[in-house]
Amino acid sequence: MNCGPVGGRRSGDRDGGDLDGGDRDGGDLDGGDRDGGDLDGGDLDGGDLDGGDLDGGDLDEPVVPDDLAEPVAPDDLDEPDHLDEPATRADLRLVPAALWTWGSVLCGLLGGAAGGIAAALVSATVLITGLMLARTAPRAARYRSGLLAAGGCAVAAAVLITVHASALEQNPLRAAAERGSAAEVRVRLTDDPRPLQQAGFGGQAGGATRMLVPVTLVEAVAGDGRWSLGGRMVLLTPAEGWQGLLPGQEVSAQGLLAPAQRSDLTVAALRVRGPPTEVTAPSWWQTAAGGLRDGLRDASARALDPAPAGLLPGLAVGDTRNQAPEVEQDFRTAGLTHLTAVSGANLTLIAGTVLLLLRFARADPRAAAVLAGVALVGFVILARPSPSVLRAAVMGGVVLLALALGRARSAVPALAAAVLALLLIDPALAVDAGFALSVAASGALVLLGPPWVAALRARGTPAGVAEALVVPVAAALATAPLIAGLGGQVSLVSVVANLLAAPAVAPATVLGVLAAVLSPLSPDAAQACAWLAGPAVRWLVEIADRAAAVPGGTVPWPEGLTGSLLLAGVLLVLVLLARHRRIRALLVAVLLGLMLVLVPTRVVPPGWPPSGWAMVACDVGQGDALVLATGVPGRVVVVDAGPEDGPIDACLDRLGVRGISLLLVSHLHADHMGGIAGAMRDRPTSGVAVGPVHDAGWTMRTIAAAAAAAGAPVVELVAGRTLAWPALRIDVLGPVHPPRSVDADDGTAVNDTSLVLRASTPAGTVLLTGDVELAAQADLLASGVDLRADVLKVPHHGSRYTSVAFLRAVRPRAALVSVGAGNTYRHPNPALMEILAGSGVQVRRTDQAGDTAVVAAPDADRDGRPDLALVTRGDPMPSPRRSGGSR
Repeated sequence: MNCGPVGGRRSGDRDGGDLDGGDRDGGDLDGGDRDGGDLDGGDLDGGDLDGGDLDGGDLDEPVVPDDLAEPVAPDDLDEPDHLDEPATRADLRLVPAALWTWGSVLCGLLGGAAGGIAAALVSATVLITGLMLARTAPRAARYRSGLLAAGGCAVAAAVLITVHASALEQNPLRAAAERGSAAEVRVRLTDDPRPLQQAGFGGQAGGATRMLVPVTLVEAVAGDGRWSLGGRMVLLTPAEGWQGLLPGQEVSAQGLLAPAQRSDLTVAALRVRGPPTEVTAPSWWQTAAGGLRDGLRDASARALDPAPAGLLPGLAVGDTRNQAPEVEQDFRTAGLTHLTAVSGANLTLIAGTVLLLLRFARADPRAAAVLAGVALVGFVILARPSPSVLRAAVMGGVVLLALALGRARSAVPALAAAVLALLLIDPALAVDAGFALSVAASGALVLLGPPWVAALRARGTPAGVAEALVVPVAAALATAPLIAGLGGQVSLVSVVANLLAAPAVAPATVLGVLAAVLSPLSPDAAQACAWLAGPAVRWLVEIADRAAAVPGGTVPWPEGLTGSLLLAGVLLVLVLLARHRRIRALLVAVLLGLMLVLVPTRVVPPGWPPSGWAMVACDVGQGDALVLATGVPGRVVVVDAGPEDGPIDACLDRLGVRGISLLLVSHLHADHMGGIAGAMRDRPTSGVAVGPVHDAGWTMRTIAAAAAAAGAPVVELVAGRTLAWPALRIDVLGPVHPPRSVDADDGTAVNDTSLVLRASTPAGTVLLTGDVELAAQADLLASGVDLRADVLKVPHHGSRYTSVAFLRAVRPRAALVSVGAGNTYRHPNPALMEILAGSGVQVRRTDQAGDTAVVAAPDADRDGRPDLALVTRGDPMPSPRRSGGSR
């Protein structure tokens, strides 16, 4: 059990000085982060929060960071043939140019046109100063050409991003999006529509009923304006009519505009209600590629059980539409998500297989490289040439060809040149998490691979074994800081899981691609290939399943840039120390000792609950369940019950709850009321309370049935109502302006009907917010009600739809985020976590800390308020497990 004092009121921050974040300057609504989200989460300058998830009912869908694509492989390059050649000194001359250019582009993306101008001026000043010094200092003259190249590229990139940012700021559609105007648009699809899972609510039990569609804007009509302009957009659409569309098709759509929340030059988002109109025909090659992908899915479904059948298309061509959510969560927890992304690994495997066959045939190296390039282009067409796939093709192809031709020394400058070209062509890649992972993994392979393989071979390790060990380890170490910063946790099993998975990746990928190619010619042959890939795919499913189930397999880590830099520093120190034999042995002994101490501690947590607890946020997975002590032994008030019966039932058992004085349901979403029957199981319940908006539907019928079975009346609460028990007072603050009814399918509207409660406890005040989003938060602020609280239950599982003004009004000392491990919504938003942490707020997440209690400390702080502490149980719930195994 971990206990962390929160302390008293912060000085200096109460005026909101550190809560003035919230970037609204561009990007799409798909957030963040696969892993993710983008890398600019903490750069906030007003308004809503930047980066993160696409949240809220209709917007409460999993979102894929990486430019609307799946996450990119940490092992972005697989086993090139010349990793075993003797280590040579790497040619790093272009690396400063790539890094400097990257920084200039980041300034423009995060700071807008002003940031781009500043980057151009600073880069030009540094360049001119450096050139002048090079003329006067003979020893520095040899760096003149490198400085000129790096500075010139950085200045050019800064000017380019300034132009892009200025055009984005002046785009008339941005202002219309800020107003939430209705619009009609003509767009061109840039990638496949992606199904988005959402929790059940209203009259339905959940499922993938919405699609995320990345597009390029062709024409827009909003209000009295009509514009023919370009720019990125993202559409949130129903599945009907959109699911089968292909990249390159043009469609027309109507909907409501919304501001884009990421800094990747996206103009706006559009929430579309109906099917598309005026749909053009796809190109023949996109139709052919779509047919091959369909053939692979059909062959997999006929040959394999559901779990491996859904995984094989993802491994082979990045098609994850049939992948089971539980498999996806296992892969994420085990650090294997990259395997289902179209990346340099896939491209290298295909082109590498061609190279290997040609070398056995004693083909000329140049001819082999050309044919490998042809195979690479064909694979890009099969996997759909979206921006993310093209990026992976450049990254993987450059390094593959350099290494395949025996020119390992040229790999680093080729990689740097690829980064330069891609950033200048598509500046938005600078804040793309997948791009950063791709560069880090590729750099690790070409810089660390050859010397590490040479070192192992010098100790007698066979070349093939050395390469198989080095590739996943080097890539995992290089990408670990980025993954930790994006996900807020460090996987202790990812390296081992990747090592065990590595032998199965190549055969599964190659056989999967072969099945796709053969499917139009012979469905039976395609099915046979899928069947042959079965053992490898089942092995991967099993590895992910076992790794995700390891107790203590992941540990919490600071999010954002701070977490990335911290882990990078730790790894750098460990790598440097490990070069010395005696220190290496000591490090191994220390790590083993820590594992022997910490893992049992996490597996068998200490006594629970802590004495004097006032409130507990139960770890119920992706949902909310909060328990408030009433001062009557064994009796509590429960606010929300999570998505399922089991977790809330277990949490109440651990707390020794024998009866429920009142069970409140904040709003009618399944992740808040799905476990209501489990909460009341064998516990006498005095009543069940709902908010003023409770239209008949699946959720309300479920609540009514559970309450009737428990013999508990259902009552309605409205703003202004006060409830009291011996050690607890609850004031109902919202909803302030409840509508008569809401569309049960409008997730944002349902979220904004959440009950907002202020609980006064011996440990201080707690603000319970349900899933309120921007509109409901604005209503609370306008009402003038006192929102100040010692502890904030962060709205909507930490989604990005929390305004900075709302945070300023609450001024919490501590914040609780009720969120599920490995959730597909990318909750919580890294930007929000950085704002809270940067303001001195103690943050606890149930996906990392498990059940979390608010406990009154014995002394009061200097303001006379009760001091408090957050006590965590540990042992958080893992990602949802599958029932049964694979055939």
